[in-house]
Amino acid sequence: MTDVLAALAQVAVLVFVLTSMIALGLSLTGRQVVAPLRDLRLVVFGLVTSFVVAPVAAWGIAALFGLSQDQTLGLLLLGVAAGAPFLPKLAQMAHGDVPYSVGLMVLLMVVTVGYVPLVLPLLVDGVAVDAWDIARPLLLLMLLPLALALAVRARYPDAARLAPALNTVSTTALALGIGVAVLVALPQIWDQVGTGVLLATLVLTAVCLAAGYLLGGTGREQRTVTALGTAQRNLSAALLIAGTSFADSPQVLVTVMVAALLLTASLLLVAAEAGRRAPSERGVRSR
Repeated sequence: MTDVLAALAQVAVLVFVLTSMIALGLSLTGRQVVAPLRDLRLVVFGLVTSFVVAPVAAWGIAALFGLSQDQTLGLLLLGVAAGAPFLPKLAQMAHGDVPYSVGLMVLLMVVTVGYVPLVLPLLVDGVAVDAWDIARPLLLLMLLPLALALAVRARYPDAARLAPALNTVSTTALALGIGVAVLVALPQIWDQVGTGVLLATLVLTAVCLAAGYLLGGTGREQRTVTALGTAQRNLSAALLIAGTSFADSPQVLVTVMVAALLLTASLLLVAAEAGRRAPSERGVRSR
């Protein structure tokens, strides 16, 4: 039964990734996605928060909470890997700058492919990471569908009418995937209670959100996206590395999996609350 539920969760997440990327490509133009990335200051701070602040925070928080070596490695893997398909969905929920979220997501994924194989061996002795292993799922499951959908939208503008239906499918698949994944991982989550991993993950999330919001742009919409983009780590890349480079240390994979679920659930709540507050904030400014 557990194997069936795990397979269901994987399929649901795959459906979410594909439908959300296609929906974004059909609802946006390439110019909208690229425009925010022309702001050099915005790009630099986005990279600094994701690839300097997040790894340093992960290392420091692991030390602060006295995590074991394997737990520290798991948290560090999340710290060094940035860029995730959840970011645009979080931006939509938070009423943030969605085109910027897509551009930032692509930028962080591309940098992650080169950054992780270069930096991780310097931080952890004896680990080797293949850049192509990280790049392949990102290219095939995210960037390629997004690029094809953008091309279709450019050629057939009416295709944008399909985006709302695809967004509904992606939201449903995301809820199903996370719900089933939490159900499957309940024993591992329970085992981590009292070890400091859960609290360390929440603190890391809060630090990344704060750093991203303080440094990420000039308006609420951009700051919100940078905050969510800094906190939402590249879970697929972290899980891939944990399962391959640290196969002889299963606690690393368990830490990444549990922390990833808690981080994602936390950010969904944060994005929903930000979205709930956004209309009243706009109303105050318009008076």
